[in-house]
Amino acid sequence: MNTRAILPVKISLTEGDFYTLWAPTWRQGGSEWQAFLGDADDVLVFNSPEALLVYLEDHNDHDLVDHPKWSAFQAGGDDRVVPRDKNTYDIIGLPSYLAGRPSHENVSAVSRIFQLSRSLAEVANAQDASIFFASHSILGNVHRGHEHYAGPTGLGEWSGVGRAVLTNWENVVSSLDDAVRVVADDELDATRVSDAGESIAAATAAREEQRAQAEKDAEEARAAADPYDSSAWADAGIDPVKMTVQGKGVYTLRTYIGDSPVFLGKFGEIFTFPTTKHLLRWIVDNDDHELARVSTWSDLQNLANAGELEVTVHPDNSYSLNGIASDIEKGVDAVDTQQMSKAYELMADAADWADDDSLNSYLLANPRMQDYLAYMMGSTEAAGYVPSAPFTDKAEGWRELEDLLVKRFSKF
Repeated sequence: MNTRAILPVKISLTEGDFYTLWAPTWRQGGSEWQAFLGDADDVLVFNSPEALLVYLEDHNDHDLVDHPKWSAFQAGGDDRVVPRDKNTYDIIGLPSYLAGRPSHENVSAVSRIFQLSRSLAEVANAQDASIFFASHSILGNVHRGHEHYAGPTGLGEWSGVGRAVLTNWENVVSSLDDAVRVVADDELDATRVSDAGESIAAATAAREEQRAQAEKDAEEARAAADPYDSSAWADAGIDPVKMTVQGKGVYTLRTYIGDSPVFLGKFGEIFTFPTTKHLLRWIVDNDDHELARVSTWSDLQNLANAGELEVTVHPDNSYSLNGIASDIEKGVDAVDTQQMSKAYELMADAADWADDDSLNSYLLANPRMQDYLAYMMGSTEAAGYVPSAPFTDKAEGWRELEDLLVKRFSKF
């Protein structure tokens, strides 16, 4: 079923191709409705989109005025009256589709034509057409798609649809011919109809330009997108973390609930693994840890069980503490402050999650170390403090902070 609220459509009947507006089924006030552009007596069709546009500009007393989406439709560009390719309905030519095999193209075309024809028959009280659709239940299966006709009885059923149409379609088309009124061009201002052609062309060109720009923007966005954002980890909101300390690398997991970090572990111990394979194998069978409380943990477990989970560490979640202590000894300019800031972030997260004061207690007991870190990481708390050589004590203090972190690891 079409889901757009109001559709410009092109319909082919005995006298030629015509244009009108169709509002497929919608719900309002607990009831289902459907409508075409029409006045009190007839469904109205036009010889061109230009004629349709001029009519809409001059009339607000038609059947679609009360449609809940009418204002939104009217707010569109002048090309709003131009049907898309899929909104063209060759009613008189329907038998030609049934003469072929039940391909996707043929079945889809027949389904769309049946849908509009039946709607037009019901709205305009075209009795012969309505009786045809009501008395041939075999027609309903067309809407199931071409796969419905792939079975052993599919071709026979498709032929049955063709026989029903061959016998009755001439009467159906005649009934629909009588159900519409063609608004003749001489009922409209010829100059305005001509001008409408130019305005429709301009609106179509503008829309195409917008579409092309949107495609370009989308392509650029896809190219700039971080692949990690489409990973199972990003979907779950739980991230693999790699920590390299004292020349050794270990893996764990972490998430944030609000602003609070939660690591893979319990009772202040971070469960760490030497490789991603060890981590994946452990995930499959274990849920006695704090991350198991996160609603998406089971999603990761299911993927791991199916062998569909791969550990990918985003650069933001990779922490290397290697070399920081030796760089501190060399002097202020030798330290990679970004590396230091990330490392301290990891230490602070671990302490916050463990809910202990070991990190804060150490810094309170060593105020010069606290000043040094504040200075190196650009904190205003270091105002007035400038580090000076020798830096041996600062390097040793950093190593002690590393030890506090490592002591939280289950394996190292």
